[in-house]
Order: sequence, then structure tokens, then C-alpha cells
Amino acid sequence: MKNILFIASEAVPFIKTGGLADVVGSLPKCFDKKYFDVRVMIPKYLCIKEVLRNEMTYIDHFYMDYLGQSRYVGILQYVYEGITFYFIDNESYFWGEKPYGDWYYDLEKFSFFSQAALSALPVIGWKPDIVHCHDWQTGLIPVYLKDRFRGGEFFRDMKTVMTIHNLKFQGVWDVKTIQRFSGLPDYYFTPDKLEAYKDGNMLKGGLVYADAITTVSSTYAEEIKTPFYGEGLDGLMRARANDLRGIVNGIDYDDFNPETDPYIAQQYNAKNFRKEKAKNKLALQEELGLARDDKKFMIGIVSRLTDQKGLDLIQCVMDEICTDDVQLVVLGTGDDKYENMFRHYDWKYHDRVSAQIYYSEPMSHKIYAACDAFLMPSLFEPCGLSQLMALRYGTVPIVRETGGLKDTVWPYNEYEGTGTGFSFANYNAHEMLNIIRYAKYIYYNKKREWNKIVDRDMAVDFSWNTSAGKYQELYDWLLGY
Repeated sequence: MKNILFIASEAVPFIKTGGLADVVGSLPKCFDKKYFDVRVMIPKYLCIKEVLRNEMTYIDHFYMDYLGQSRYVGILQYVYEGITFYFIDNESYFWGEKPYGDWYYDLEKFSFFSQAALSALPVIGWKPDIVHCHDWQTGLIPVYLKDRFRGGEFFRDMKTVMTIHNLKFQGVWDVKTIQRFSGLPDYYFTPDKLEAYKDGNMLKGGLVYADAITTVSSTYAEEIKTPFYGEGLDGLMRARANDLRGIVNGIDYDDFNPETDPYIAQQYNAKNFRKEKAKNKLALQEELGLARDDKKFMIGIVSRLTDQKGLDLIQCVMDEICTDDVQLVVLGTGDDKYENMFRHYDWKYHDRVSAQIYYSEPMSHKIYAACDAFLMPSLFEPCGLSQLMALRYGTVPIVRETGGLKDTVWPYNEYEGTGTGFSFANYNAHEMLNIIRYAKYIYYNKKREWNKIVDRDMAVDFSWNTSAGKYQELYDWLLGY
């Protein structure tokens, strides 16, 4: 039996701000339990729902020296859907309405968490063979395992994997600050270790010292070796190319299942979508006050409203999109300029544009089920989960060929009758507009072809089981099996 510990800053169902939580919470359930005992460790935030906090069992506590003070570290446990979750408790660090807030304070908080997480392991008495760290918040853990936790029987031979969910966020501050929070000696603050461009960089520490590095799609793994996508660490990614692999994320096929989805007006499956799927469109048009017409080409966007998501391209050609024969439904929050842009077009073209500037899980499911196409023109996208949900619901993705979007959406080829979506290569608004119009043309004029694309969409498998198999291979390789 191999013991694997995921350490991260968030995990569903306890706390979620993004796709990281889905990975950390859903993936462990999919490993082969005969060979792998996978557990998860996250902070015990006060903003975790009270019903979940009340179910946690106290295991033990100890005091740890941190920044010259003796600090309380509590360990709690909760078994959820067969997976053991551990929680590191310290109210002076993990209070607050959300898990992240002030960058400077977050750096101190997650330096504390990284030390506390490792220090807690001998107390729990469970020894992982591999510690699987996620994003910059746990970047110091591989460093600590080569440094202050190296001596002693317990930590010997422990291997580390570092997963990059989004290279944009690295945990950077001046060297003095990172050195003080991490408690690491001068030796570590050189350009080949934790220093980058005269600053301290927590993620870089993890990438230098981890035994293996993964990221969330194979195209993104290639892209981050280039200056455009590498966020200043492309040289390091090239240097560690042999230890770097891309494993695409999955989605939970039970949560996202049009056949059993409680949020949607009409459940459907791959056999009956031709008759049943459009009923969701009529229900959503009714609910949002759009013109009711089940034949109208409806495009959905469910996204954080930020530059990364390619919304400046949409902004360029929004009038052209709206004057075409389509309806557009947008759900999400983010930068004011995009929130206000969508509100403006909702006001200007009220029967065909609906801007829902908030986030709601039920509404996102309704949009996946109701729309004909799903638009995702990202500037960069390490993996992306929305296109996987769209595929699952038979809603044809229109994407830019980058990162995980390129790995999961295969462009439609009308001569060969292949493909699961529509894609464009250059980050260009009119190239995007042309591909939207091409998709619309197929929808209105070649309906049988369109339905065959939907057939293929609903047949592909991006469940977590596929990803788990790839991680199992990685763990076996690391442990020399």
C-alpha cells in the first residue's frame, strides 16, 4: 500500500475559490484503494461552513516555534466519501471571511501552514510515501523536506510532487520577508533556488526541490517552457523538463450529469438530447426574459470576468455578435469593466443578451444544459473545467487553442466528420468572430452534422478516473515500481 498525502490551501466540499479545490477534493476518491491510501490536508478556516466544522473530530495538538513565538497547532479530522481529510487549526491565522485576502499576510499564513503540516505528521502517526503539494501556498514543503525535516527516521525517503494549477500566482515578496516567514538560511536565497529577479519566490522553491512536477494539461506543460506563458520561470521549467508532465484535470461525472441533474428543467442523455435538451433552453429563456425560441442559437459563458479569459476579444466584437442571429447568456463576476460591459449589452439588446453578474452553481448548470455552444476564448488556460462541463452536457465548446482547451476540444472538420468543438489559434477578435459565425452556420444549416458533434461530445470521457490513472503511473515511477 502506498500512502499519498495531498497538501493544499483548499478542497471541496470544505472551501473553494477555484478549480484547485475541485482537484484536491475530487481526485483522491478515484485512486485504486487496493494500492493507494490517499489523504488530504488543508487549513481549518473559520469560513468553512459551520455544519462541516461541527463534524470534525479533534485528534491532537502541539506547540510549534514560529517567528520566535510558541504557536498552537491543532489537528482535526473528517472522513468524507471515504477520504480522510486533516485540518490544521490555528485561529490567529485561519480566521476571516475568505481563505485569501492580503498578499503579505497570506505569505506568512501559508509559511506557517507548510511547517505545521509537516510537523503534524509524526503526531498523527501516518507516514506518507509521497507528499503531493499544490500551488505556491505549499511551495515551501519540498524545501523543508530537504532542509529541517531531513534528519530523523520519519521523513527519510519521503518524495514530493509539486502541481502547478496556474503559474501566474507564485508567492513573491522581497527576500528578507520570505526568509523571515520561511525561517530558511541564506543558503537558499540564490538565483538557482528561492530567489527570482531579486525577490523571494515560494513557488520557485517547490519547483526547484520537488522530485516531480506536474501541471494540469500537456499543452500547458509545453507552453510554460516559453517566455510568453512562463511567467518568468520558463528557464527553470526548461531545466526541469524531464521531471515535468502534464495531466489533464477531470470533472466529477456524478455532479455534472444531465441525466440526473436536479438543477435543470429537463433531464436528458446522449440518446434523447435531440428532443429533450431544447426544453432547457425554453425554460432558461423564460427565466431570464429572453425571446422564447427553441431554434435560436444560444451561446453561454460561465467565467471569472478577467483579462485571462479573453473577454477583451469579446468586447471588441460584442456588437457584431449581438446583431447576428444569436442569444448570449453570461454568468460570473470579476473586473468592473467587464461586468459593466455585459450589463450595458443586456440593457441594449434585452431580448438576446442576458448578463447574470453573480455566481451560482444551479444557474451554471442551467446554462450548460440550455445553450447550444459555450464560448471560452482564453488568453491562457492551464486546464479549464468549463469546457469539460460543456462537453458533458452536449453544449459545443468554441475555444482558443491554448493549454487545456487545446488538449480537450478537438476542432470540427466537416470533410472528415470529426471533432468535438470549434477552435481558433490566434488571439484575435475577428478570428474568434469568424469561428462563432462558422459554428452558427453549421447549427442552422447542417443540423444533422451539429447533432453528430453533440453525440461525440457526450461520448468523450473527462472524468477524474482517467486523470487518477495517470497520477498513479507518476507515483509508481517516483517510488521505483
